[in-house]
Amino acid sequence: VQLQASGGGLVQPGGSLRLSCAASENIFSFVTIGWYRQAPGKQRELVAVIRSGGYTDYADSVKGRFTLSGDIGRDMVHLKMNSLKPEDTAVYYCHGYRGSNAYWGQGTQVTVSS
Repeated sequence: VQLQASGGGLVQPGGSLRLSCAASENIFSFVTIGWYRQAPGKQRELVAVIRSGGYTDYADSVKGRFTLSGDIGRDMVHLKMNSLKPEDTAVYYCHGYRGSNAYWGQGTQVTVSS
């Protein structure tokens, strides 16, 4: 199973970015699929995840600003990030849990700075 992340970059505060994660397997085969992030000096934390059944959970810090959606036809998930803040700066990782295994994509850097 492979997860390929894309879409990071540099954006000004208040700006938007969209991250995409392409899965090598049908996204319905994942128990959960979504995004984590890790800021310098901090632990990796959950950002948003789609759970089997279609429920989506968000970290409190991104609720109302980030939206996670699934692209079933292309086996992708997208994280649309609006109203970005400097504290959103981190390496973002796509993550999926399938069967009894956890899978990580490569990280993509998101930097929010003026």
